[in-house]
Amino acid sequence: MALLSLRTAGTLLAGVGASHFVAPGLYEPITAPVFPDDTRSWIYRNGATELALGLALRNRNRTLRTAGLAGLLGYTLWLGINAAKNR
Repeated sequence: MALLSLRTAGTLLAGVGASHFVAPGLYEPITAPVFPDDTRSWIYRNGATELALGLALRNRNRTLRTAGLAGLLGYTLWLGINAAKNR
């Protein structure tokens, strides 16, 4: 059951990451306060990161899923630090 939940979370995260490329304007109000310089570029970078992490979480390979979870933890921490620093 946990694998199914992780795969579902990975699918959702990958979908959100892909949407950064389809509709980047949706992320402008969220991203601009945290990344005020070159915001559009950061929208694409964050989208690529979320897409890659989501695909890693979806993978059936345990090593890749573990790396995806570690990456997600690091990415979340990094976003939080940037948000606190730039507010």
